[in-house]
Order: sequence, then structure tokens, then C-alpha cells
Amino acid sequence: MSQALYRKWRPARFDQVIGQEHVTHTLQAAVVSGRVGHAYLFCGPRGTGKTTMARLLAKAVNCTAEDPAERPDDSCPVCAAVNEGRFLDLIEIDAASNTGVDDIRNLRDKVNFAPSQGKYKVYIIDEVHMLSTAAFNALLKTLEEPPAHTIFVLATTEEHKVPLTIKSRCQQFNFRLLTTPEISARLNWLAAQEGLAIEPAAVELIARQGAGSLRDAESLLDQLVVTPDERITLERAQIVLGTAPDAAVVAVTDAWLDGDSARGLTVIHDALGSGADARQFCRQMVAHLRQLLLLQAAGELEIDGPVERKAQMLAQARRAPRRALIDAVRRFHEASLQPAGSWQPQLPLELAFLELVPEGPMAGIPNYDLRLTSEESGNRPAAGAPRTIEDRARPAGPPPREAAVEPPATTPITTPQPAAAESRPATLTVAGAAGMWPEMVQRVGRRMKNLPPLLAMCKPLALEGQTIVLGFDYPLLKDKFDKTPGAIELVTDTFRALGATDCQVRTVTTSEYPVPIAREEFQALAAELGGVVRDE
Repeated sequence: MSQALYRKWRPARFDQVIGQEHVTHTLQAAVVSGRVGHAYLFCGPRGTGKTTMARLLAKAVNCTAEDPAERPDDSCPVCAAVNEGRFLDLIEIDAASNTGVDDIRNLRDKVNFAPSQGKYKVYIIDEVHMLSTAAFNALLKTLEEPPAHTIFVLATTEEHKVPLTIKSRCQQFNFRLLTTPEISARLNWLAAQEGLAIEPAAVELIARQGAGSLRDAESLLDQLVVTPDERITLERAQIVLGTAPDAAVVAVTDAWLDGDSARGLTVIHDALGSGADARQFCRQMVAHLRQLLLLQAAGELEIDGPVERKAQMLAQARRAPRRALIDAVRRFHEASLQPAGSWQPQLPLELAFLELVPEGPMAGIPNYDLRLTSEESGNRPAAGAPRTIEDRARPAGPPPREAAVEPPATTPITTPQPAAAESRPATLTVAGAAGMWPEMVQRVGRRMKNLPPLLAMCKPLALEGQTIVLGFDYPLLKDKFDKTPGAIELVTDTFRALGATDCQVRTVTTSEYPVPIAREEFQALAAELGGVVRDE
């Protein structure tokens, strides 16, 4: 059985570790000066090198090299024993499997025995946050004052679950996620060591899919290797990893900005039909839209990929309103967290896209170049200078007064004359509100472009006196409507302009609202049935 790449090429010296220089330099200095601590706490996401660093520390403190700066030299008998897994003074404990207080008591009893091969006994407790409260309490005293020949290294991916009493007894190091260029460089090195032929675009895709975890990226590369002689192409990597082409992500974003739901759904269905995973597509949309948002917020931003992709993203960032981008990132992120076992796995992706598509194309922010000039990048902006994309789009000078948004002259929204109002029903009914609904949505859309897609997902549900109750099928959509500034006021004013004088508007979730039969509709039904129905 072949060995996994991340195990076969695990760093054997401090200088082989990438991306965690703040940890390696500190530990090397401690080894050289002879000031190694008695307990360390390594925190950080998975696959960032916590266990590897713990093993390197165990090698360094027991290495027999004459020059302390060269430890671990990876050539002495101790280093060889650690690499081969036969060094008796390196004890690795999985806290996820040994969570009880009895396991810690057993460890505490063995701590006092002297090392058998090296100078120090090193205990590595992985996933230490999984220990029970009693186990943590049993470990406290030993962790605070261990024997002189014992070193503890605790590793965890969930720092917040480690008690403060444990943290205060350890030197804490926080490991960071690696960048895409750092992971790409490591993957290219691995491919050279293994004699693999791989396209640069495939390397970049694997690095981005690793999401900062080097071990995840190395496992993905291992997954793509069939035979060393076969070239790993971008197309094959996309099929195996279930990712959609970058062109599909850009096309769906363009369709969203253009308000073209049919084109966007076609691109989504073509990508899924080619083998892309729906949840993975959502993650790619989140990553793409997040970069657009950062472009707007920070101006100049390093974008991975070819020049053409950078130009596309700059053009999209100019068109996308800030609030719409934030909503899109949040909505696709929520869709990516949906369970994968649904009988319609593509449904969360489709709903996320359809809920975000506006009625028409987005205007965006014209006449703005996102790329900073050399003067702007070299000088700090003066106080009051524009920093964001919206600020740069505004002309200099005092802020203009808010201009009242007026509807087109061809179809003005005016208050009906008394004669027109008399032609409408004197008493508002649910059927009357439903009859006004299409015209109301159309008029509201002229004032606020983002409201018609939301209003399309609800309907007049009932009347409470002069209050029109609008029912949403999904709580998420109701909350989004309620939080849109001026939405309820605009809908209320438009209903009043259409003849529902003195009405109010309230929103509910249909699943939680019992729909009553309006009094006048009940009486009409009773008259139609010849008085058979009684009002009880």
C-alpha cells in the first residue's frame, strides 16, 4: 500500500515548514538558547502543521547534533527513530478517543518515569479540546509543574473550548491558513519530487480548493494521481473535484447583474450536467462574489488567475451594488451549508440565484476605475478623501442633497381623484388587494429595483381591519423584506395610491399564520349558498 503524499513528504526540518515562520523561528530560538518551555498549546485550522510542528519540536529537543542551530538535523539516530515511529519517548495521544479522567490519570502516573532513549519525554495530545472537564482538572497540576524531563504539546482546532486554566499554563502559538501561492508552490514541489506532470491551471484549482489547508490540498493532489506518466489536466481536476469552470461562475454572476434568470439557470444546469457539485458551485460563487466585494471595499486587490479573469472581475465589481453583493455572498453561503442528501441537491443553488435576481439589470457605479494610480498607491489619502468605490464615484465638493426619486413621466404615481376612488370598492377585501397586486408590484419596482423579486415570493394573505397581511413562504425572505429600508412604507403608500385608503401593511410567515376568512367574504359565501353557512 502506497503512502499518502502528506505523510510521505511531511517536513523533517524546521526550514521545510512553509507558512508558519512565526512559530518555527520562535521554537528554533528556544532550542538554540536552551529555553524550551514545559508546555505548548498549538491552535489553528486543520492541515496547517500543528502535529508536524510538535513532532519537529520533539526531534529538536532530543537531537544529538553538536550545533544546536542545526537541530533537528534529520540524520542522527534520534531523528531517524522519530521518522520511523519507533522513538519510545514521543507519546502521541488522541484526546478524541481518550477523553475520560482515567486516561489522564494513567498518563499522569507514567509522566514521572525517566526517558528511555532521549533527553526528554514529549507528550503530544491532539484535539485536546475533546477532553472532559474532569480530565482537564486532572491534568492541571501535572501541566503546571511537570518533571524536568517532560514536555507537553497540546494541539487543537477549537481554541475556545480549551479552559483558561489550561491556556495560562502553556505557551500558545496560533497557526494561520496558508495563501493560495504558498500552497501552489508546495504542490509544484511535490509534483517535481514525484515526477508528476500537471497543468499550472490544475495546480491553482487544487490550491484554491484546499482553502488554506495544505494537507487538504495535498490529499486532493493525491486523489488525482492515477499513474505517474499521466498528465493531470484542468478538465480532469474539475471532474474529479466536482468544481464548475471559472467561466460558469463568471457567467452566472453576469446573468445576476443583468437580471437574466433564464440565462443564469441555463449556465447552472449545464455546469451540474457536466459533473459539478451543487454545494461546491455555491462555494465557488461565495469565493468569487467575496473577491468582488473586497475589490469594492479596498480598491486595489491581488487577484489570482490570468489577466482576462482580472478584467472580468473589475468590470463586474463596477456594476454590482454593495448591498446586493453582501446579500448575494450571504445567500450563497447559506445554500452551501444545506445538507447534501436532499432528493433535489441543486435546489438550494437555484433558489439562492432566483431570490437574488433583480427585475432588470443593475446600474452599478459608472465612470470609476478600481485600479489605483501610482500616486494613490504611494501616498496616504488625506482626511476626508474617498476610500471606497462609492466614494470615488462621487464628485468632489459638498455632498449633494438627496434628490427625490421620481417615477417616469409616462406612468406617474399620483393619488387618484375622488371620482376614481369612488369607482373602487368602498370596503377593502383580500380579493381587492390581490387585484391591485400586479400594478402595485410594477409601481414599486420603479422606485426600488430590488423589491419585485421579494414581492414575487409573497401574496396578500388576509385582512386585519384595514391592515393587509402579506404572507411569505420562507422566513428568510420575510426578514430580508422587513430589513430593507423603506420597503414597507413604499408598499403601503402604493396601496393607498391605488385606492386602499388608510390601509397598513404587515408581513407574516404563511406556515405560522392561521388564515381567517374575512367577514365580508364569509357573508358573500353565505348568500351564495342560500344562507346554509352560519357565522359561528
